[in-house]
Amino acid sequence: MSIEALAAQLAAAHRERTSVTIVGGNTLRGMGRPAATATGILSTAGLNAIVEDAPADLTIAAQGGVTLRTLAQTLAPHGTHVPFDAPVASEATLGGTLAAGWLGPRRHLYGRPRDLVIGSTIVLADGTLARAGGMVVKNVAGYDMSRLYVGSFGTLGVLAQVNLKTLPQPERRRAFAVRLPEHTRGRAIAVLSSLRVPPAAAFWIEGFAAQIDGDDGLEGRLLVFLECSATILEAATRDLRSALGRAGVPETRVIDAGVRESFERAIDAYVACIGERSITYRVNGPLDEAENAALGAIELARRFELRTDSLVDVMNGDVILRVSDLDARALGSKIEMFDDALHDLAPRAIVIAGNHPSRPLLNVWGALPEGFERMRALKHRFDPHGVLNPGRFVGGL
Repeated sequence: MSIEALAAQLAAAHRERTSVTIVGGNTLRGMGRPAATATGILSTAGLNAIVEDAPADLTIAAQGGVTLRTLAQTLAPHGTHVPFDAPVASEATLGGTLAAGWLGPRRHLYGRPRDLVIGSTIVLADGTLARAGGMVVKNVAGYDMSRLYVGSFGTLGVLAQVNLKTLPQPERRRAFAVRLPEHTRGRAIAVLSSLRVPPAAAFWIEGFAAQIDGDDGLEGRLLVFLECSATILEAATRDLRSALGRAGVPETRVIDAGVRESFERAIDAYVACIGERSITYRVNGPLDEAENAALGAIELARRFELRTDSLVDVMNGDVILRVSDLDARALGSKIEMFDDALHDLAPRAIVIAGNHPSRPLLNVWGALPEGFERMRALKHRFDPHGVLNPGRFVGGL
C-alpha cells in the first residue's frame, strides 16, 4: 500500500460520510472502546517501508506500518536505537505505538517516544496529506504539529510516516533478578533511585510467573536492568548489589545472557491476557506514591476475591495490575463493581488489556482529563464527520 492509496480510501470515506477503524499491529487492542459507528477497517500494515536511513545524522524516516522489531533491526548495524519499549515488538507498529501514546519504562533515561519525533506525514480525515517537521534535529519555533497526533488514538489523522532522531545504543546490558524477603520491599525500591548509575528500567513484581523472569519472595521480586559502558558496568553492578544487601536482600542474581529477551518479556506482560478471564489496568501517578498505589489496588482486588498480578515501574511510577478469576463468568460477575471501586481509588486508571466481553462496559479511560473540551474542539476541527476511530478515545471522541 502507498500513502496515496490510504489517502484515497479516507477521501472516499469522507465523501460517503462513513467511518473507519484504524488498525496497525493490533497489539494494543485492549485499549479504548470499539469504534462506535465504524463500517470498515483501514489497516496500515502495508505502509511498511523504511523511507530514509541517515545514520550519520542520527535520524531515520519510516512509514507508520513498520514494526518496532524491523525498526530496531534496521538501526542495530549503525549502533543506534529508538527506545519505544512497547509490547510485542515483532508486531507493534511505529504509527500505532505513537498514536496510542504508549509510555515505556526507559523514558526517564531516554525521554518519551514523542520526544524523538522530528517530522511526520499525516493523512487527515478527508484524505489530505499534512506534513510537519523534517529530517533535521533542531529546536522547533512554535507548536510542533507532529506531536499533536501522538497519543490522539488515531482520532485526528493517520500517522503514515514518522521521522525520528535516533540514540546511540548502550555498549553493555545486564539484568538482575531479586527475591524480596519479608520487610525488604520498601527499602529495596528506595535504594534504586539513589544509585550513581541509575537503572535503565526497574520493576517490582508480584505474580506474572508465566511471563516475567524470576521468582517471588514474601514481598515479590525486583527485576532491574542496567545499560552503560563496559567500563562502568562492573562498578555499577557492585554498587547495586551492595545497596540491595544493605536493604536486607541476601542475594542478587546477575543475568548476562538473554538480557534483551528478558526485558521484552517484562514489557509483553503489560498486555498478556489469561484467556477471557483477566482485565489489566494501568495507573500513572507520582513516583513516590506508586508503591502505595499498587498495594491499595491489590488489597481492593482481594476484597472482591480477584486474583492479581502486579508490576510497578519504580523509575517512573506506573502501576500495572492484572485482575483475574477462575473463569470468564466468575470475572464477569465482579468486574464492573471492581472497576467502579478502582476508579474511586485511582480515578485516572485505564484499561490496557483484556478479552473479556465486559471490557467495553468498563470505564476504560478513567476520569476525563482537564483539557477534554479542547480535545473535543480539536476532534471537531480535524474530523467533523467522525470518520476516524469514532468513539474509541477518551470521552467517546
